[in-house]
Amino acid sequence: MQGKIIKGISGFYYVYVAETGIYECKAKGIFRNQKVKPLVGDDVEIAVLDEEKRTGNVEKIFPRKTELIRPAVANIDMALLIFAAAKPEPNFNLLDRFLCMMEYQNVPVMICFNKCDLVTEEKRRQLADIYEPAGYELCFTSVESGENTEILKKRLRGKTTAVAGPSGVGKSSLVNCMQSLVHMQTGEISEKISRGRHTTRHTQLIPLGEQTYIMDTPGFSSMDLPGFTKDVLGTCYPEFVRYEPTCRFSGCSHIEEPDCGVKKALEEGNISPVRYENYKILYKSKM
Repeated sequence: MQGKIIKGISGFYYVYVAETGIYECKAKGIFRNQKVKPLVGDDVEIAVLDEEKRTGNVEKIFPRKTELIRPAVANIDMALLIFAAAKPEPNFNLLDRFLCMMEYQNVPVMICFNKCDLVTEEKRRQLADIYEPAGYELCFTSVESGENTEILKKRLRGKTTAVAGPSGVGKSSLVNCMQSLVHMQTGEISEKISRGRHTTRHTQLIPLGEQTYIMDTPGFSSMDLPGFTKDVLGTCYPEFVRYEPTCRFSGCSHIEEPDCGVKKALEEGNISPVRYENYKILYKSKM
């Protein structure tokens, strides 16, 4: 019987089989011997031990088309990065960290600014002006009003999408409004620190429809990825890659060097100052 791992907790793997439902499984010892750990998102073959209790063993892991290091998941088609347009104000440095992580792992990205009912059209335009020049697809949603939630759901159809973002931005609420199978716990916003309590405790894959899954992941802010250095940071900024061939020096850091194509594009308004300033912060933090 074939299915997909939708959750893993304490050595148990919950496998969703489209025809029959969810089975609680243990992984066979052969995987441990081979130093292979099943991941959420894995397509697997299971042997049912008890149909009534819905228990089984994971017998085989099918080849992965993608495997992310952080979050540690498999077979992701797209990342949906959710930030609030307001309350809390978007943390652009954190958003750029997320974007760099996904670029480094070759995962297509869509940026969602939730709570858009709280901001003006001018604020929406300002947000778009930061990320559209980089080539990112943007979506403005509101769980409160329902704005663009159906459009977002259609955009995710036929894909396995990893959802990431900080706490307090309405991430779990947005996931809840797009499906009814699993109710993700939501947390109140702390008035004192204006951010949400962490409510997602583990990575979970939620079926939205045929061949459509959404993966809610615990909030994280670190960019500690193997092999990620300041030398590759520029390659994780798509708009920088576009102008780098016009830099005078090979391996230009786009900070101190003269005749830098990226800095010229910045001066001409083709690169967002917000993105560039975050790049400099991240570059110096990797030194």
